[in-house]
Amino acid sequence: MEKPNTNSTPPSPSFEAQLARLEEIVAQLDRGTLPIEQLLQLYEEAMQLIASCRTYLAQAELRIIQIRSSTFPAEEEAPSRTIEPEGLEE
Repeated sequence: MEKPNTNSTPPSPSFEAQLARLEEIVAQLDRGTLPIEQLLQLYEEAMQLIASCRTYLAQAELRIIQIRSSTFPAEEEAPSRTIEPEGLEE
């Protein structure tokens, strides 16, 4: 019988879960009622969550750029419409 692989890393929480945890931490830090050591641990966790969320957003941005470039291969950017503000007619 095979043993389950205990060396594998658990899947990362979703972006939304990480953001929710970050909001919880911010609320706890804002209260300021915890001992300093616990505040430092929460701060460290928050910084790790921020880094993870930034990485996720950067990857999402790259994915959007790839989708746009495959949709509009002849152009560097998707065509944009110029909208003139109302009342500025020549």
